[in-house]
Amino acid sequence: ASDVYKRQPLSVIQVQLDLYHSAEHPDNDESTERIIKMVTEQNERLGRMVKTLLDMSELQTVSRDDKIMVDALVDEVLADLEPLAQEKDIELIGECTDVTMIGSDILIYRMLYNLVENAIKYNRTGGRVTVTARQKEKHVYLSVEDTGSGIPKELRERVFEPFFRVDKSRSRELGGVGLGLALVREIVIVHDGNIACLLYTSDAADEL
Repeated sequence: ASDVYKRQPLSVIQVQLDLYHSAEHPDNDESTERIIKMVTEQNERLGRMVKTLLDMSELQTVSRDDKIMVDALVDEVLADLEPLAQEKDIELIGECTDVTMIGSDILIYRMLYNLVENAIKYNRTGGRVTVTARQKEKHVYLSVEDTGSGIPKELRERVFEPFFRVDKSRSRELGGVGLGLALVREIVIVHDGNIACLLYTSDAADEL
C-alpha cells in the first residue's frame, strides 16, 4: 500500500506544500498563512485516510500464519503508547495470561494499537486503560477498557462503521479520520473473530 500511496495526487500536493514552507514568502499576510496551514492539515488528514483505506483493501492478502504470543504483544503495544498516555496522565494496565494464537502479527498489533490509542485519546485526564487477554479452549478473548465518558447504548453498534464518530468535533480536534475502529473490525473479521462494544466504560471487546 505504501508504494501505491506515494503515487497518489495527495502526496504530490504535500510535496508542493512542503516546498512552499521551506521557501521565504515575505509578501504573505496572516490570512494567506492561515489558509496554507489549513490546506496542509486537511491534506495530511486525507493522506492518512487514503493510506488506511488502502491498508483495509489489502487485508486479505496478508499472511496470517504467525504464532503470536498475545500477552507479549499487549506489553509491546502498551510500551509503544506509554508516551501518549503520559501526556494525559493515563495509567496503562495489562492483565494477560499466557495466550497464543495463529494469525498476522502485524495486523493483531495494529488492532491492539488502534484500540488502546483510541482508549487513551477519548479518556479523561488521570484515567486508566486496562487490556486483558485470556484463552479458553481454541478461543482468545481480548478486551480494552477505559475510564472515559463511554459510548451511549444506541450508538454501540455503529462505532465500527467507517467514518462514524460519536463526538465529531472532538474527533476532528484529535486528528482522527474515522477509520481506526473500522480497520480494527476488518482485522478481527479476517481472523474469523467477532468484535463488539459491550459497556459504557469499555471501548471495545473482541473475541478472536
